[in-house]
Amino acid sequence: MCWPTAALCALLSACLCAAEGRQPLNTRPIIGVLAQENLPGDRDARGTSYIVASYIKFLEAAGSRVVPIRINRTEEEYTKTFNSINGLLLPGGDIDIETSLCSRAAKILYDLALKANDAGDYFPIWGTCQGFQQLSLFTANKNLLTLTDTLKVALPLTLTPAARSSRLFRSFPEDVMKALTEENITSNFHKWSLSIQNFSQNAKLRRFYKVLSTNNDGKQEFISTMEAYHYPFYAVQWHPEKNPFEWTQRPGAVHSITAVRASFYTESFFVSEARKNQHHFLSPIEEKQALIYNFSPIFHRGRAKFMQSYYFD
Repeated sequence: MCWPTAALCALLSACLCAAEGRQPLNTRPIIGVLAQENLPGDRDARGTSYIVASYIKFLEAAGSRVVPIRINRTEEEYTKTFNSINGLLLPGGDIDIETSLCSRAAKILYDLALKANDAGDYFPIWGTCQGFQQLSLFTANKNLLTLTDTLKVALPLTLTPAARSSRLFRSFPEDVMKALTEENITSNFHKWSLSIQNFSQNAKLRRFYKVLSTNNDGKQEFISTMEAYHYPFYAVQWHPEKNPFEWTQRPGAVHSITAVRASFYTESFFVSEARKNQHHFLSPIEEKQALIYNFSPIFHRGRAKFMQSYYFD
């Protein structure tokens, strides 16, 4: 029998995984994206919570499907959702990371991910901007953020010595890494940051996270990328989803070829992490009912900071 190259590679990969006692990669990953309370003054709001559509596109472009995770649900409901998805994305936003319903849900899911990974159930989390800040809060059990002048500005990353060997960056092509460090292509839309000083003075954060990159607003240095040492948790203070998908947020969102390529490798990495997880819904019907395809995004027509958003009750 003559095997097509792709089929032969898939067969060899499956055999190798079996020989090493690992399961084959999940070719149908589903990632949960957490909703949050509507922004004040949002004239397009439907329901009580939203997810910006660029986060959905960011994951779908790398070969994942998406499940929206609503706020104000029970712990039992979040546990059921957690056991059905293969990864979690905590998006950027503008809510109180200590008291909001969004952060309540994020903390429940974070604790479930800690417990699962400790038991050998590989479950990745990605935090962008506000998601970065939530992860730092949950780990430190303390809000260590400080104000920075980093709203609507694109910056190059200052890599630490640990970056090149990190899980996140080690497979990035050399030209992409060069662009990330030399060009203003990482989109910053935040007023709060985790300073190097505050990070260094907190033992819980130091033991948990490896700093991969920093930035400077002209007054203080803050962490822009980090990954956990022993968990598949990743946090970026910048917005890789904006470069290919947000077109109204000038000057912070950059649409150059190198910026879009950097976004592609970032999204591909996280989805590849989710492929290592084998969670699944109890039935195909339940899976279909949970997917983002059941909802339609609203085009803001220039009335909001984003191109499109999904809304939920």
